[in-house]
Amino acid sequence: MAELHDSSTARSFAAKVLTVSDGVIAGTREDRSGEALDDALSSAGYEVVERRVVADGVEAVADALVAMADGFAGLIVSTGGTGFTERDLTPEGTRAAIEREAPGLAEAMRLVNPLGRLSRGIAGIRGQAIVLNTPGSTKGCVECFEAVADVVPHALALLAGERLH
Repeated sequence: MAELHDSSTARSFAAKVLTVSDGVIAGTREDRSGEALDDALSSAGYEVVERRVVADGVEAVADALVAMADGFAGLIVSTGGTGFTERDLTPEGTRAAIEREAPGLAEAMRLVNPLGRLSRGIAGIRGQAIVLNTPGSTKGCVECFEAVADVVPHALALLAGERLH
């Protein structure tokens, strides 16, 4: 599991992956981005404890994120639905589910690649979970996670009540 190294403590974290895709739900597309995120999270030391797929849409995304965050302390990363098409509603669903936004994380993810400027993805907090929206491309979702991977353990430890300053 991902560890935060501090002079006095080490802590590990769990992660969940939410794929937002009408095509995957319909069985016409493979969940490659969910698999890529699972691999990237596992390689970074997280224990991926759940993977879920939902159709595009505000309610579907919001309901899934609320359910995934309920009683969960860790990282939830969504893939898909962050672009400009009429069905790309992941940010709206995420806003309905989170309690507070974490704009610095979203901005860092956008800066990793010039195409990131086309992402409407957001980041935020629900309870003790951090939610990150990443694009639906396999390369883009991994790049966005990796752009913030160094600071997420610190943020999760703070959410868990650790005072690291």
